[in-house]
Amino acid sequence: MYATRRGLLMGGAQLALFAFAAAAGLLKPIRALAAWNKAAFDTKDVASTVRALGGNAVTGSADIQVIAAEIAENGQVVPVRVVSRIPNTRSISILIERNPSTLAASFDIPPGTEPDITTRIKMAETSNVYGVIEANGRYYKAAREIKVTLGGC
Repeated sequence: MYATRRGLLMGGAQLALFAFAAAAGLLKPIRALAAWNKAAFDTKDVASTVRALGGNAVTGSADIQVIAAEIAENGQVVPVRVVSRIPNTRSISILIERNPSTLAASFDIPPGTEPDITTRIKMAETSNVYGVIEANGRYYKAAREIKVTLGGC
């Protein structure tokens, strides 16, 4: 009984000390440590986005699939899947041609991981959606047009 009560009192004291430190501003939130390419997210067209990602030229490839519904009823939430069959895929990026920010998402693919991502994107209007793959120091792309009936941006 005393061990439980003692543990409860110690835990309560530690919680009170933590709450006091947080309220006094002694504990500050730390930024997320994920690296992101700000320049790429600030671009407004596909060619400049690919340059900001590190590529000079993009080659079309049948080894990339952009899987999405042909018509998105709501541009707020559009599910998109990109699958790459190109060996040594290092990253997968999703670009939307007519969005205020062309780059919607970019994923690093660790070695040994299957290059298959699924996410939800926001689309302002009907547009081509590109899956851009970096593999073996080169960039490849595939596109799919998605028609949006109600814009999301």
